[in-house]
Parts: sequence; C-alpha cells; structure tokens
Amino acid sequence: MIDFIDPPEPGASRPFSRAARAGGLVFVSGHSAPHDPAHGVHRGDTAEQQVKESLALIRDILREAGSSLERVVQVTMLITDPSDYAACNTEYVKHFPGGLPARHTARFGVPTDAKVAFSCIALAGD
Repeated sequence: MIDFIDPPEPGASRPFSRAARAGGLVFVSGHSAPHDPAHGVHRGDTAEQQVKESLALIRDILREAGSSLERVVQVTMLITDPSDYAACNTEYVKHFPGGLPARHTARFGVPTDAKVAFSCIALAGD
C-alpha cells in the first residue's frame, strides 16, 4: 500500500504529492525554500539561507509523514549554480549532526529564482 502525503488536487499546476510512504520508507519530493511574497514568505537571498529554509520544509514534511531528518538515509541536493556548492554544504551539515546521509548533487534549472532544492528518502516511524 502507498500512502500519498498531501496529494495534489486534479488539474493542479504541480502534479505531485509532497511525499509518499510505502514499504517502511518515506519518499519526499523535491522542494525548494518556501516562497510566497503575497504572504510575506521569502526563500532567502543566499544559498545558505535557502538550504536552511528548504531543509526546514523537508523536516516538516517528514514529521507529517511520521519520520524525521534523523531517519533520512538518502538525499538529493539540486543546485542551480555550482559555485554555491561549498556554501550549501556549510549549512547542510548543520542539519544532520547525527551522521550524514548518502547524497548526490545535481545541477537543475527551474523557472524560479531558487538556488537549491532537496528531495530525500527516510525510514518511516519514530
């Protein structure tokens, strides 16, 4: 059985669930830092700020799905500018003090000003 976390409404512009839980794992879709200027939410100007805000969102999604950052086993970090790699890593390691998950990094392009986004796979449960 697959449990979809926050699935989209039919016809939504973002046709994916925030996460899915199956087989004892939680699969979190790729997310950049929240950005909603109409409601005073800005993703941050620096790569470090965006890493912090992106991983806070991932943390909240994992919590909703019954997991946590401490249970993450694999992360995908997507960056738009390779020159931000070191700055992203400086902030990233702060969010995994108990051990760094397996990770791969790839360059991505989206029609926004996001500098970084993350997806992950975590163990379900506490």
